[in-house]
Amino acid sequence: MFASRKKTLGAVLTVIIAVAAGSAAYAYWTAGGSGAGAGSAGTTVGVIPRQTVSLDAMYPGDSAQVISGNFDNDNDGPVHVSTVTASIFSVVKAPGAPAGTCDATDFTLASPIMTVNAQVPSGNGQGSFSGATIHFNNKAAANQDACQNATVNLSYAVS
Repeated sequence: MFASRKKTLGAVLTVIIAVAAGSAAYAYWTAGGSGAGAGSAGTTVGVIPRQTVSLDAMYPGDSAQVISGNFDNDNDGPVHVSTVTASIFSVVKAPGAPAGTCDATDFTLASPIMTVNAQVPSGNGQGSFSGATIHFNNKAAANQDACQNATVNLSYAVS
């Protein structure tokens, strides 16, 4: 019986030592510390707005025509577009057009800031914009023959 108590005491001491060693190891692995790391964000290339509507030939006093389009997005993922702003970049007189002036003042671009407020997926012909209008002004006191067959070049800025 005395030997049995020694064995029991030995077993209990072994368990206590094992628990103590395990607690020390656990405390070691959960100890605090510090470190550093870094990452970097990529960059995007701008999306390219593309006018998709073909405007009819304009004449003095005609009705406004709606401008619309979509985007080419060459990025690997979607890009958020808030607005597209249209502007008259240039007016090019047609070869052989009558003498006189034809410029941006002969045209009215209304509501040039078009709200998109959307993610444009990667790829060509994605998303859409619409809402600006253009028409040929009727300058009743001026001869506008110089604008016959002129080309109105529009520019688009994306934000």
